Amino acid sequence: MNTDLIKKTANTVRGLSIDAIQKANSGHPGLPLGMADAVTVLFNEHLKFNPENPQWFDRDRFVLSGGHGSMLLYSMLHLYGYDLTMDDIKEFRQWHGKTPGHPEYRDTPGVETTTGPLGQGLSNAVGFALAESILAAKYNTDTEIINHYTYVTAGDGDLEEGISHEVCSFAGHNKLGKLILLYDSNNITIDGKTELSFSEDIKKRFEAYGWHVSEIDGHNYDEINEAIKNAKSETSKPSIIICKTIIGYGSPNKAGTHDVHGSPLGEEEIILTKENLGISTEKFYVPQEVYDFTKEKIKKGAEDEAAWNKLFEKYKADNEDAAAELENIIKGILPEIKIKEFEAGTKLATRASSGKVIEQLAEQLPNLIGGSADLTPSNKTKAGSQISYSPENPWGTYIHYGIREFGMAGIMNGLALHGGLIPYGGTFFVFSDYMRSAMRMAALMKTRVIYVLTHDSIGLGEDGPTHQPVEHLASLRAIPNMTVFRPADANETALAWKLALENTEGPSCLVLTRQGLTTLDRNGRDFAKTENAEKGAYAVSDDVDFDIILTASGSEVEIALKAKEMLNRDGIEVRVVSFLSMELFDKQSEEYKKELLPDYATKRVAVEAAASMSWHKYVGLQGKIISLDTFGASAPYEVLYEKFGITPEAVYKAAKEILGQ
Repeated sequence: MNTDLIKKTANTVRGLSIDAIQKANSGHPGLPLGMADAVTVLFNEHLKFNPENPQWFDRDRFVLSGGHGSMLLYSMLHLYGYDLTMDDIKEFRQWHGKTPGHPEYRDTPGVETTTGPLGQGLSNAVGFALAESILAAKYNTDTEIINHYTYVTAGDGDLEEGISHEVCSFAGHNKLGKLILLYDSNNITIDGKTELSFSEDIKKRFEAYGWHVSEIDGHNYDEINEAIKNAKSETSKPSIIICKTIIGYGSPNKAGTHDVHGSPLGEEEIILTKENLGISTEKFYVPQEVYDFTKEKIKKGAEDEAAWNKLFEKYKADNEDAAAELENIIKGILPEIKIKEFEAGTKLATRASSGKVIEQLAEQLPNLIGGSADLTPSNKTKAGSQISYSPENPWGTYIHYGIREFGMAGIMNGLALHGGLIPYGGTFFVFSDYMRSAMRMAALMKTRVIYVLTHDSIGLGEDGPTHQPVEHLASLRAIPNMTVFRPADANETALAWKLALENTEGPSCLVLTRQGLTTLDRNGRDFAKTENAEKGAYAVSDDVDFDIILTASGSEVEIALKAKEMLNRDGIEVRVVSFLSMELFDKQSEEYKKELLPDYATKRVAVEAAASMSWHKYVGLQGKIISLDTFGASAPYEVLYEKFGITPEAVYKAAKEILGQ
């Protein structure tokens, strides 16, 4: 290791970072100044990557969990050959630039995941390491075609967030030995010294998790290099390298203080810092010898991928079927999905019909990775053919996440971002509150993850309001790129699974009942066709010259259908519309939307055992909504529906009032 050139490269990273932050008049210089040494050693001496092909499947993954320090990553990516020019560096935090304020997946080549909400990058890294473990166990033979590490940097803020406990406990329990955490231990947070709020012994904490722990001077290149070597050789447990660093390293007046965390240094302090570091005071300066130095690593990256491609050709010759399967899952190619139709009249909770669908999907999709936050029997998420993942069975395709809902959602994002796998995970719908921040990140990144959210309403009954979701449908429907499915019966549940698997533009929520629902015998005209269900909303029962439209989702479709029977007896013709997914319906053509909900048909009633917020745009000013804008209560679900007025009689009465009868 050439420590002189490592030092020059690290200091160049510091210079670029503070210049970009100053030009934007916004950013966080403390982390790039403090961690430049450790990350430069990592990139130059250990990280396996090819900047000419950032998506090379067997690359090492690097995650900057403290995403506020994004200029550290952008500077590294620029110097190490990624498609990130000096002009891009100068456009830090500007409109539609390739260097946004926090690292964003899809925006910048070399950025593996969107980070910023502290702790979540760490959770994604655990997901990356878990994915590598699963795929290596499944596909490696005499030829190790999957063999890479996951590195993540995290600071005090990351480790204070509760999700860090969830995922680090999970990683230690599952012995994810190819996960290496470089902990930026500088004893500073925004408020001041960490002693204000944070005094635990991190070494003991991670030893208790079952991690390999080392402590080093985070500015000593030999110690950094040796610690990473040792961590790589310890494959029976994840590793944390506690890097004792100085936040804002090099700044004469601000280093070691909270003042350097989240504000530009200022022009005068930048000059003083550069002079202190022994580098040029010229803005955005990179010495040619640094570019020449990093070129060697760039060249090695291309050679590494070429060697892997050659290895894969040998693997294909020796393992034809496995190689073809692996190529397909890397490319994200789904086989044709076949799910048996459920017989009309049978009664199943949609969580149960979902379980029956999973049984079929597990046989068809080799890369489907299931799991639950300790609610497997209730969520019905484990197929009989699925083996539980463990250190002894790393080829298992079912993950026991434990009681770690937030951690589960963050790990699922990592599984999806790694590539090759389609994760789904279950919990009670009400606990989507615990997961929401990671669900939002999935939507922001447009990752294909599937949430199986059961016990979807007051229909869960006696557990009471602590477990009865009310505002959750509206809350998740409000997230851009999130597709929420609330199926009315078993066949809609099967369709929701198919659509979720085909959805590569964001996460999907399957919101499922505890109580049994009758499989519908759809009657009506064109709108009752199965293909129209794929459009998100369709008529499950339709009179020719309808006088009123009843709309509902999930279990309340049955209520709407019973209300229709009552109205039909009074000579009132009705269209009943099932909203499987509002998001899918909103994407349909104006022609379809106006055919299903004609402008002239202003008399409408919506019914859903949840907050009314989602429905106003569909019923209009002259419509009525039968909903639940209060918390629930403890009682058998039949009693609850009656007491809260979510009944066919209530829908019938509202319809009659709208019709003036």
